[in-house]
Amino acid sequence: MIPSLEAVKAIHAHRQKALVVATMTAREEWDAISQDRSLDFPLFGCMGKASSFGLGLALAQPKRKVLVIDGDGSLLMNLGSLATVANKAPANYYHFVFEDGVYTTTGGQPIPAAGKVSFAGMARAAGYAAAYEFDNLEELVTEVGRILQQQGPVLVCLKVRHGEIPKSAPRTIQQAVKELRDLLARA
Repeated sequence: MIPSLEAVKAIHAHRQKALVVATMTAREEWDAISQDRSLDFPLFGCMGKASSFGLGLALAQPKRKVLVIDGDGSLLMNLGSLATVANKAPANYYHFVFEDGVYTTTGGQPIPAAGKVSFAGMARAAGYAAAYEFDNLEELVTEVGRILQQQGPVLVCLKVRHGEIPKSAPRTIQQAVKELRDLLARA
């Protein structure tokens, strides 16, 4: 199992100027370490929508990478998005799924079929260009840069365990929308 905060740090190290859509518990971790929050769109209160929102950004901004940082329970609520993403085939789309086997945000209830679902397998079957699964931090750190150089859509499932989540300055959705809109207008 990979400590989720370390997984976030590994992704962040290769982020460059990518737009990041983060949701659920991983959103809190991302917010705590992100160096350029104007490139971040934190989703909360809309479980299951990060993959679809990220797809919209990837299609609207085809010259900029879009990283979606999702939870396993969240993705299960919108599995059809895998087929939709694969059908649109955005080359700039990278979908990271933090698999901990529970709905962490709502109290730790087990997700349906915990430990039986293969998110990487489902992404491959849906038609993603590539899909990976990691349960070892060292392997993730070694491979994430190479993965982010591939043509998407790519799904990376990370078997994680959560520790203490660092505190970050909260932003409202309205603030995030304004900052992202202003940034994209200048680009």
